[in-house]
Amino acid sequence: MTETMPRADAIVAAAARLRRAAENRQPCYPVRDLLGSSDIALAYDVQQRLTQERLAAGAHIVGRKIGLTSPAVQAQIGVDQPDFGVLFDDMAVLPGTPVPTERLLQPKAEAEVTFILGADLADGPLDEGQVRSAVGYAVAALEIVDSRVRDWDIRITDTVADNASSGLFVLGSQQVGLDVFEPADVTMTLHKDGDLVSTGDGRACLGDPLMALAWLARTAREFGAPLRAGDVVLSGALGPMVAVEPGSTVVAEVSVLGRVSATFTQEQ
Repeated sequence: MTETMPRADAIVAAAARLRRAAENRQPCYPVRDLLGSSDIALAYDVQQRLTQERLAAGAHIVGRKIGLTSPAVQAQIGVDQPDFGVLFDDMAVLPGTPVPTERLLQPKAEAEVTFILGADLADGPLDEGQVRSAVGYAVAALEIVDSRVRDWDIRITDTVADNASSGLFVLGSQQVGLDVFEPADVTMTLHKDGDLVSTGDGRACLGDPLMALAWLARTAREFGAPLRAGDVVLSGALGPMVAVEPGSTVVAEVSVLGRVSATFTQEQ
């Protein structure tokens, strides 16, 4: 945040910059000149302002995403801690449906374990045991991350303000309960146009995707918006994210969770 700009003005200015970038499909300068590089609470205020604008326009929240859980992705971005963003209903791409490239600016794909909650995570210790029992089932997923910030020149406040660099997501169809697999033990391969471009495993996600979910449950409650039954939770990348282009096809295999794929439309 600049020394002369009040916090409220910084929130409005940063939100406006990111909103214009999304609307015009023209990536913008980072917002850390307005927010500073370390004031995460201020960045979440920007995210919340943009979320309220989306809700007022008719969007519905269907879950959350956890970002920056993989050391490999943290190294790519230059940050050292996770963050979270909001998933809206219009961000879901049905399996077999082309990913609308025209809605994206600078997309990258990453494979994840995704949890569908069967119970609220609002009260209690929100420890690993409670979190585990709240999971209805898990699926493989492709998250199409995106950044409104030009050239992905982001630090933690830039990505938090920008809804944790959210874009779109595709869920796999194979639903697996935690009684038959351990999320930390999954392995992942990601192919792009037939070439192996990323590999990883469950321990790349904060040591265990369930630990990532527990972190999110506690953090979301602190922000006054706890996780609820039915929420979709993208738990974080299992390996490095990969840039995708119009016409690309990416296919992820997440061991017991199976395959999930996405083909990106050619731009007109």
